[in-house]
Amino acid sequence: MADITLRVVDGADRGRSFDGLRTPVTIGREEGNSIQLNDDRVSRFHVKIQEDNERVVLTDLESTNGTKVNGEDIQLRILRFGDMISVGRSTLIFGTREQILDRLRELRPQSGERVVGERSGDARDSSSLDLEVSWSEVGDSGVPWLEEPPELPERLSPSQAAQVCELLMYLHRRIRNLVSTVRPAASGGRVTLDFEQWQELVDTQARLAEAMRSIGDPDR
Repeated sequence: MADITLRVVDGADRGRSFDGLRTPVTIGREEGNSIQLNDDRVSRFHVKIQEDNERVVLTDLESTNGTKVNGEDIQLRILRFGDMISVGRSTLIFGTREQILDRLRELRPQSGERVVGERSGDARDSSSLDLEVSWSEVGDSGVPWLEEPPELPERLSPSQAAQVCELLMYLHRRIRNLVSTVRPAASGGRVTLDFEQWQELVDTQARLAEAMRSIGDPDR
């Protein structure tokens, strides 16, 4: 079992911190949850967070209003320090300040930039640094760092590994075919797709959404 920290940063319970929770953890508005939120848009038992293969995994428990992580609707998601979990009108951040700062350093090891929250000339120990997120640095992902590629799954059976390879090859082929049709504008700085290719791109996105939903809720 893993120890996790969740801090409520928005909603009626903002300011509350739940430290050192032992997985599995449930979040909802009913008594009996590890975290009970005062939010009428949160389901009775909204999400579950558990450890699996040394990773922390969040699962939406078929909630009425859904769950978002970093602004994206999800059914199943591996959590990383700094992820923003939105349920109802409430938003929680996963991890302590120290864990999030450590991840920031891992993601920017050679950049030479100051870590967000670290002031020039500040000689304090890293564990005491204040996390002062500059939202001008936050991209479309909703988190204050560049997105990194997810890790590949481990301990797959041969047939499961073959299925994952086939899925990735299918997506690679479709994207390669689309990229080959791109025409750069004469002035540079902009590329165009024909309507037919644009529709194929949208269809690829739709197929990905269907696949993610099927994986997240295989009984649906």
